[in-house]
Amino acid sequence: MRIATKGRNVTVTAELKERVHKKFAKVARQVSDLAELEVELYERRNPSIKESQVAEVTLHLKGVTLRACEESTDMAHSINEAAEDLARQVKRHRDKRRKRREAHRASPRAA
Repeated sequence: MRIATKGRNVTVTAELKERVHKKFAKVARQVSDLAELEVELYERRNPSIKESQVAEVTLHLKGVTLRACEESTDMAHSINEAAEDLARQVKRHRDKRRKRREAHRASPRAA
């Protein structure tokens, strides 16, 4: 899986990139090598918003695009939450595909 990390109003340090690669390793094992993951990290510059650290994640798979967006007071926590959310979506998508494939095989074929 290819991972592209970019930042708006935030400098993407080596530590943040390493955290992104580490947290999305679980998702990478479940999807194709051709999948593309875009991680956008940014900070909302409004002082009235306490949860200003945002991580938006978009995963492009064959035929489907999965998205997750998480906000918190800490960028690391936002990345962790987005990774958990995306992992849940990928698992659900894989289960749906597997059930469809099994149902298609089990259906009687018209002769």
